[in-house]
Amino acid sequence: MSTSTLPAYKNLRLERREQVTVLFVNRPQVLNAINRETLAEIADATRAFTADDTQGALVVTGQGEKAFISGADINELSTLGPAAAEDISRFGQRVVDLLEQSPKPVIAAVNGYAFGGGCELALACHMRLASENAVLGLPEVKLGIIPGYGGTQRLPRLVGPGRALELILSGRNLKADEAERIGLVNRVVPQAELVNEAVKLAQAILKNGPLAVAAALECVVRGMQLPLEQGLRFESGRFGILAASEDMHEGLQAFLDKRPANFKRR
Repeated sequence: MSTSTLPAYKNLRLERREQVTVLFVNRPQVLNAINRETLAEIADATRAFTADDTQGALVVTGQGEKAFISGADINELSTLGPAAAEDISRFGQRVVDLLEQSPKPVIAAVNGYAFGGGCELALACHMRLASENAVLGLPEVKLGIIPGYGGTQRLPRLVGPGRALELILSGRNLKADEAERIGLVNRVVPQAELVNEAVKLAQAILKNGPLAVAAALECVVRGMQLPLEQGLRFESGRFGILAASEDMHEGLQAFLDKRPANFKRR
């Protein structure tokens, strides 16, 4: 596997592993806590990834073995008044929305602590793998605040409102095995293999038709926000659009010919 290191941001480190970009939040001195500057860098890196035709999937993780993202920077939050607090909430929501709305797969590789804003960022990713030492939670109510980067909206959609309310209102943390059991993470893997397993998952996805992968992502993400009838109609529309693509005809013919498909993204 070829690995190339991209120019680093101040608070991020990027690697390319063939068609997969790996984004490391790189503030280990504060357990990878995210401040406004780091959020802005994540937004910039995500936009660059989305625009890069050579890259098909994004893996997001934290530098080191202790923390994915330990949360928002409390020193920064503690000085905010009402208007500034609402502004940073909306800014954080826009940043994690970029991950969720990506037309290419985004996988969180949750290594260690994923609290508050870190958990919310993981929730916005399309899939989540966790290391055996991962601990996830939304402890904001213990600080007199609430999750502000989408946690109150995405967690109920993922695990159901009852479980979400229990976790949000109690502020308790979950270890990796419980997070897997309730569907908060897809699966748990050894710490040493976490990023490699996330990259393998991304590469397995990238063997499939790229237009179909993008359409399926869009159907799921948008469909979760629609009534079932409208979601089904949206799915049928995307199914019809794909029928006009060369890739669909190539994929079906390759199946009949018992050969690998040669998708060309058109």
